[in-house]
Amino acid sequence: MTNTVKQLSKSVREYKRDAILTPVFVIGEVAMDVVIPMLISNLIDYGIDMGDMGYIVKMGIVLLLSALGQLFCGAISGKFAAIASSGFARNLRHDMFYKVQNYSFSNIDKFSTASIVTRLTTDVTNLQNTYQMIIRMAVRSPLMAIFSLVAAFGIDAKLSLIFLAIIPVLVLGLYFIMTRTHPIFERVFRTYDKLNSVVQENLHGIRVVKSFVREDHENKKFTAISENIYKDFKKAEQQLAWKQKDVAGLLGSYGEVSPIIPMEPPCGYRCKVQAVFRSDRSGRGNFRGCHLSQDNFRRVSVVQKRYRRY
Repeated sequence: MTNTVKQLSKSVREYKRDAILTPVFVIGEVAMDVVIPMLISNLIDYGIDMGDMGYIVKMGIVLLLSALGQLFCGAISGKFAAIASSGFARNLRHDMFYKVQNYSFSNIDKFSTASIVTRLTTDVTNLQNTYQMIIRMAVRSPLMAIFSLVAAFGIDAKLSLIFLAIIPVLVLGLYFIMTRTHPIFERVFRTYDKLNSVVQENLHGIRVVKSFVREDHENKKFTAISENIYKDFKKAEQQLAWKQKDVAGLLGSYGEVSPIIPMEPPCGYRCKVQAVFRSDRSGRGNFRGCHLSQDNFRRVSVVQKRYRRY
């Protein structure tokens, strides 16, 4: 596995700078996202409640600069992430294409044309999206959770102990869903190969199909394979959604305002709690994308490893 990661990481090449700068600006974005609620709390407590107009103006300027800084860091990190992921996909397709060109006959027999097309298009695109999530969103979500947890413990340590009990539940839920959905995604990509094969046969033999009036038969073949892909994806997505719905039902009430109203700083603590749950919600998309790309990763690495020319 480690060798495979190293092999695929070689496709980053000239886009390493963009890949490194992306999490750097993400850290700045997360820091501003955590600091802004604290500034608002101070503005209310020491400015509005005290009637100190000078402090209100001062904190207002600081808030404006913080918001602009967060906007700048978010936009720049998105730009660098897009450049890095697109460049990675470009280099990976280039490497795979030239690797296939140098295949021996024994290696060519291992893959169908439809399978090669799927690996060069769908699989690489999914890896591109996953790579972008890893260097941006997969960095932002845990950082947001960590920073928010630290701030929440600073406000009320006893109340924040609930998070320590919730983390094992989330981990076990993710592991359970992963083991249930992984075989389904494997089956989906094998079906993709069949779909490409059917389309290729239909296009190559379009004159024969028309000559023997076999359009309805070809349509039924295509529809049947498309239905299989739809059903498998629907089943996998339902299982992933089950985790989200179940965890939201388990923890949703804790993020409401009413249970923490008696606290002295309810607004500040609520912001930290909601930030933790926002990081979990954004992390669900990262989990889905990374889990989906496991099979893409394996299929692409197989193409990269097979190399014998004679």
